[in-house]
Amino acid sequence: MKIAIGGDHAGFSYKKKIIEYLNSNGITTIDVGPKNEVSCDYPDFSHLVAKYVQKKEVDFGVLVCGSANGVAMAANKHNSIRAAICWNSEIASLAKTHNNANIICFPARFVSLDSAISMIEVFMKKNFQGGRHLNRIKKIDI
Repeated sequence: MKIAIGGDHAGFSYKKKIIEYLNSNGITTIDVGPKNEVSCDYPDFSHLVAKYVQKKEVDFGVLVCGSANGVAMAANKHNSIRAAICWNSEIASLAKTHNNANIICFPARFVSLDSAISMIEVFMKKNFQGGRHLNRIKKIDI
């Protein structure tokens, strides 16, 4: 499995620890940045993750910023990207199974690191259910 991960300065410490966790569990990560906690612009990194996902060069993406709103908004500008803001494992599960999300976004200021890692675990294990949800997904891209 290969995952692209990025964020902004507010999500930097989580991003770093999530990468360590994933790598220690045999998952390849592509860290698009930022490289430190210096204030930066989240769209720069959101677009990079979205492009990896769009081109199917990774299985999915992870974005982390303070609220998760900015990174999700920027990523969702790309066709075929469905970036979901998650704050618990149930939402992460539904994002994947019902919405076929391909980028999971975390608000580092509002969820614990352990919770974020648990959500990634759930997100990795779940599959899109299709069925009635597929017609809705087909209506997202303009």
